[in-house]
Parts: sequence; C-alpha cells; structure tokens
Amino acid sequence: MKKILLLYLFVIAQSLAVNATERLYVVGFSILPSDSLPQVLAHSSADILKSRMKQKAQIKFASHLLPKTLQEWKKRKEEIRAEIFANSGLNVDHDLDLDLRETATIQMDGYVIKNIYFQTQPGVYATANLFVPDGKGPFPAVVNMHGHWKEAKGAENIQSVAHSLAKNGYVCLSMDAFGAGERATTHMDFEYHGSNLGASLMNIGETLLGVQVVDNMRAVDLLSSLPYVDAENIGATGASGGGNQTMWFAAMDERVKAAMPVVSVGTFESAVMGSNCVCELLPGGLSFTETSGVLALYAPRALKMCNHNKDSNVTFYPSEMLRSYHNAKPIFEQYEAEEKISYELFDLEHGYWPEDREAMLGWFDLHLKGIGDGSARKEIPFEVLPFEELMVFPKGQRDPKVVGVAEYARAKGQKLRKSYIEKTFLEQELVLEDLTSLLKIKASPLVKKVHQFSPDGTWDRLALESSENLLTPLLIKKPSHSGLGYVLLATAAGKQQIPQERMDTWTEKGYGIVIAELSGTGEAASAEDQKVDYLTPFHTLARARLWLGETMMGQWVGELAMVSKFMKEEYAAQNLIFDGEKEAGLAGLFLAATNKGVYESLTLRNTPISYLFDNREGVDYFSLAIHVPKFLQWGDVSLAAGLTGLPITFARPVTMSGEPIPSNKEMEWQDEFASIRTLLKTKGNVTFEF
Repeated sequence: MKKILLLYLFVIAQSLAVNATERLYVVGFSILPSDSLPQVLAHSSADILKSRMKQKAQIKFASHLLPKTLQEWKKRKEEIRAEIFANSGLNVDHDLDLDLRETATIQMDGYVIKNIYFQTQPGVYATANLFVPDGKGPFPAVVNMHGHWKEAKGAENIQSVAHSLAKNGYVCLSMDAFGAGERATTHMDFEYHGSNLGASLMNIGETLLGVQVVDNMRAVDLLSSLPYVDAENIGATGASGGGNQTMWFAAMDERVKAAMPVVSVGTFESAVMGSNCVCELLPGGLSFTETSGVLALYAPRALKMCNHNKDSNVTFYPSEMLRSYHNAKPIFEQYEAEEKISYELFDLEHGYWPEDREAMLGWFDLHLKGIGDGSARKEIPFEVLPFEELMVFPKGQRDPKVVGVAEYARAKGQKLRKSYIEKTFLEQELVLEDLTSLLKIKASPLVKKVHQFSPDGTWDRLALESSENLLTPLLIKKPSHSGLGYVLLATAAGKQQIPQERMDTWTEKGYGIVIAELSGTGEAASAEDQKVDYLTPFHTLARARLWLGETMMGQWVGELAMVSKFMKEEYAAQNLIFDGEKEAGLAGLFLAATNKGVYESLTLRNTPISYLFDNREGVDYFSLAIHVPKFLQWGDVSLAAGLTGLPITFARPVTMSGEPIPSNKEMEWQDEFASIRTLLKTKGNVTFEF
C-alpha cells in the first residue's frame, strides 16, 4: 500500500487556498485594522502584482526560442552553461580529495548498504548511503536524490528507489541534500532549508541550487573512483526537489549517461509566483533561458521525465512538462537522437511510486546496461529499513566536518567580510556601477498617471500608476512649516505598521509626511504572495522577481525614486528626508547610494549594519526581500552608506538575525563606516542609536 508521504512544508503549500476577497486589510501576513490610516485603493482589488509577474514570465517563455541548427545550438549551449555557472555560484573542484569515511555496513539480501560521508568542498562533507550489489562488478551506478521529505535520504520512497536499484544490479548513492537530513543546522533536527535559510547563500554569491549541483557532481566523482563501478554508465534520478536536482546536475555533468527526474520538470514560467523551495530557484534563470534550454543540454544523452496527473503543484503539472518537452525535442532531433528524450504520465499524486520505479528500471536497463527496450520492468521485492538505521552518525554525534547551511553561510561570509574590510583602495565610480548591477536597477519607473482621491482629514490620498503598470498608494500630509519639507516613511510591513509616535515626532517638528506603500506591501500587496503564511514573508514574490532577473530591493529602489521625484515636482518637496524600517530602510539607503541628491538625510530603523549571516534562530527576522545575490562579494552596508555622502542615523541597528548591536561595539562599527568613507573620498557621517 502507498504510505502517506511526509511532504515537507512547501509541497502542501500548493494545496492551501486563501480567499483573498475576505481580506479587508492585509499587512505583513496578518489582518490589521483598516482605520488607523486612511485607505487609498478600493477593497478587494484584483491581484495586479501577480498578473504583472505572470505576464513578464509568459513573455520570457515565448521569447526563449532554441536554435534551428546544430551549429547554432552548440554555441548557444555553451552560453547557457556559462550563465548557469555564473548565476548559481557553481564552483566544483573535481581534484579535491574525497576523503571517503564509512561508519557502518548493513548486509541486505543480495547487497550491502554502507553509511558514509565524504568531502564535497574543502572542509565540507556530505552524509550518504551507498548501496552496493553483491559480486565483483563493475556495476552501473545511479545518484539518487531526495526531495522535501522529512527524513531526507532515509525517507521510505527514497530508500525504495535505492533498494530496488541494488536488487537489480546497480550501485546507488543516496545523499542528504545540503541543509537537509543529517546536514541540518543541528544533527537530527530536521529542518526546512528552502526559504530564508537557503536564500541566505545568495548574499555570499552562491545558491542552494548551485551547492546541490556541486554535491551531486562530487557524488559522480566518488562513484567513478570505486573499482566496482562502471564509470561509463552512471545515471541520475530523484523526485520533487530531488527531481529538480537531477535536472540541473545531470544537465551540467556530461558524465551522467541517463537521467530520470520525477514529478519535478515543468517550466520556469510556472515557477513565477509559485511558493516552491529556493533550492529550485536559479536567480536570473528566465532572463536567459527556459526549462527547455536546460533539457536540451542533455542531448544526445538519455532523458526521461515522469509527471503525475494528480500532482497539486502547478509547477509540476504534466501540461507544463509537455511545453518544455516539445520545445527541447528538436535539439535531440538535430543530434538524430529523438529517442533519447521521453516522458511518461501516471495517474498518481506527488511522489516516487512503484510505477515510477518500474519505469526507471526499464529506462536505465536500456541506457546503462544496454538491455531491454526501455519499457517498465517489474521490481524485485525488497525490505525498507527504519530511517534511523541509515543515519551516518548517532543522534547528536555528527562529525564537525558535516555542516549545515547556517554554519557554511556564516564562515563564507566572514571570509568575504575580512577581505572587504582589509581593502586599501575603492574606486567610487566602479563600486557604484557594480551596486547598480547587483540590485538589477535598469531605469526607475515613470509616473504614467496620477489617481487623485478625495482627502481624508489631513491626508491627501493618491495612487501613482507607473510605467510598469503597478499602483503605488500614497498618503501625503502637508508640512506646517513649508520650509522644512517632507519625510518619506516606508516599511516592508505596510503603512498600518508605522507607529503613530513616529509620525507625531515628525509632524511636531513641522515636517510634512508622505507614506509610500511599496509593491508587495500593504494595499500594494499580492494575495498570491500571502497564501503560504508560514514561510518567510515575500517568499513567493521575491522568488518571482529573482527568476525574472530582478531583486525586490532593486524594485523598491525604483519605486522610491519615482515617489521622491513626484514629491519634488508636484509638492515642491525640495527638502526630502527618508525614514525607513527594516528592508524598506535598506531600499532607501540603496537609492541614496545610487542616486545622489534625492534625500537630505536617512533614518534607518531596525536595519542590518551588515549582510553577514550570524544566527540560525533569527533567520526569519527579515523577509526574503532583503537578499541581494553576491552582495557580500561586492562589499557591505557600510560601502552603500559611504556612497551616499549623507548623514545617516541607524536607530536600533541589528544583525541579519535581528540581534541588536550592543552599544560597546559602536566604535568598531564607527571605524568601519569612517574608513570606507575615507577610501571613497565622500562626506557624511553615521550615528548609532542603541
């Protein structure tokens, strides 16, 4: 009987339905009273942001055509591979010592299971199970990748693939994905690696997808080193997130002769505004290709996809897979290898079921053993073990060489920070150009139309319709002393989260106030983005922008620039001060760094003074919007502050986990910010309010 799968977090997200029309006021994933500040837009408005994101993705899909000739394809193939390497942060050392270590051997009927760990990156080890048939070999081998099942490599359906392969004369390596199983932050404390935790890797210039590809490439290195493995006949398979790993790694590693991803292949387009794991995200992926381009990298090697008609995740729908299949198949035909790409649909729910395993055996028999015609073959019965028996280490006794995402991101970030702080020269023009590139700032949106509504008390109510066909709601209160100008208030949680005391402080000084709700926040929120309320805020929206080659930070920088320009032109706000909370505060800082003369000064509240990962427990203090790929390779917050040349106040500065910076560290941080200003030859000063 089919056992109910313990699908981990993101899979069940797709089945949750939220009736957006019942939400009167949604801010930061909670329902808040709508009478604190006036409403600007009509209640129950359509999800404009979702529609816009989906439309962008649809245009990208339609425009990513694959070449018509083999010569053109070979050139395009290398371009796609280069983009994947660059955007994923993929960096593998095939000559690195594998340092294979074994902790236990389990004798099964006709094969053994070895509990092992080995080196995938310098000082970084992966836990795995190696299934080896009895006999001398050499045997064909398969890398078996798990999805988001709680027990990772030990989950029943992942085990089942490995047992079945071993029973049929294949060596099989099942490895814990980075950040999962025994590679979690705390040993045997199974965690979800796929929201803010995995996304933190982007700030150091890597991705969860890229690290997993490296792990799996090293798995092939390991298999190829074993005397009982036929290194010329290596396959790859996995389901769900494991199928995604299969697609990417086998596409990039041509030593894999045949692959079969299960319930995972769809389209990049369908991933936009989906809530899948960040391990399935390639930043900028849609800016240069579609799924079909990745599938085409297999040609003329063997690729079969299995999708299920009862899958609840739109990204994995058979219809999405077929779109990619039909666009990739002509490349196989150019190689005269159209029989090497195939698919099969089953009337099943999400998972790796016996029907999939039988299809897998037939496919690998044909392409790795040279027997059969590729059709499904019945399994030999096997025994599934308690997952505890497949653990490489007893609970809590993991070798320190096996690290999770948190320790890895912190260590890599510390190295980058050390290199940054030790710099003795900075070219202002160059670092400014690089920051603009990192934020994906092309041109600020323009005001296409101003929607003016009747005032509400002392508040003017407006909405700026931008050249991007989005609405930015504004509340504007005129200054009591016109010479003082305006303060622009922004927060990633929407206007209802702005404390009344903060507004009163500015108005009592005579300043006017403009409150802008950035895309994805408050009245400008997306109901689709808020469906999965137990994941990090902006999980869905930030992923969508990253797929499209954008960043949330860059988008907000553009919107703040548009609002600021509007205020100066229409409200004569020549003196404009910025006051931003958390992620929105950083957006204001980045605008001031990349666009001189917009603000007179900045007040940044509860914003991080460094992008360095510091603490797993507070990983969700900031939303997914905060991440900027390769930011710590560029510099840090102090470099952005130095570029502004402005007086900046950090009110309650924090770390990336929300830990308050202690006051006894003030001089250390003052020295860093001052030294960067000196290198940039800019003015300004920084004040810390603890």
